[in-house]
Amino acid sequence: MLNIEDLKFDERGLIPAIVVNAATKKVLTLAYMNRESLKISMEKGLTCFWSRSRQELWLKGETSGNYQHIVSITADCDNDALVVAVNPDGPACHTGTESCFTKPVWESDEAEEFSLEALMKLIEGRKTEKKEGSYTTYLFEKGLDKILKKVGEESTEVIIAAKAQDKAETIYEISDLVYHVMVLMIEAGISLDDISKELASRHVIDKKIKQEKMTK
Repeated sequence: MLNIEDLKFDERGLIPAIVVNAATKKVLTLAYMNRESLKISMEKGLTCFWSRSRQELWLKGETSGNYQHIVSITADCDNDALVVAVNPDGPACHTGTESCFTKPVWESDEAEEFSLEALMKLIEGRKTEKKEGSYTTYLFEKGLDKILKKVGEESTEVIIAAKAQDKAETIYEISDLVYHVMVLMIEAGISLDDISKELASRHVIDKKIKQEKMTK
C-alpha cells in the first residue's frame, strides 16, 4: 500500500480526487483532498474533501445524507491524483443528478458506447413515451403478467442452452433474459443503483465471513 506521505500534494496542499461509482464505473465528481481530509476519508470509509470555496473540510453527505462509502482509493503513476471508488447513497451533484458531469461538450460521430444505464433509459422511454411497433412498449402495455411470463420463458431458455454447453447460445439467451429483467425493473420501479447497492452489501457480508474463517 502506498503511504500518504508518498503522495504529491500541490502548493495549496491539495490533490485532485476523481470519484467513480464502484459498481458502474461512472465518473461522479471531481473534488480535492488535503492530507487531513484524506485521513478522515480512510478512517471513516466515507469521502471527505477540502472545499476550496468555503476553505473548510467537507464530509460528503453530512447535510444531504448522500454519503459515499469508499471501496478503494488508488493513486496514479505520478502519485499526484486519486481515483476514489465508492458506493453512493444518492446523487453526487448538488443539483440532484447522479453525476456532476452532465453537459456534453463534444461527441464523436461513432456510435455511442453501449452501457446498461443507456439501455435502461431507452427501456424507460418506451414506457413513458410509447412508440408504435416497439416490442418494449408492447410489453409495458400488456402489463406485469406478460413481463413475468417472458422472464420465466427466457430463464428456461438460458437453462436449456447452458445444459447443452452451447456458449454462444447461452450468451444469446442470457442477453434476452437480462433485457426482460430490465423491463421488469422499470415496471417495478427498481433502478440499476438499487441492484448495485444490494450486491455491494452482499460483497461486504461475504468478505466478513471470509475474514472470520481465516481467523479461526
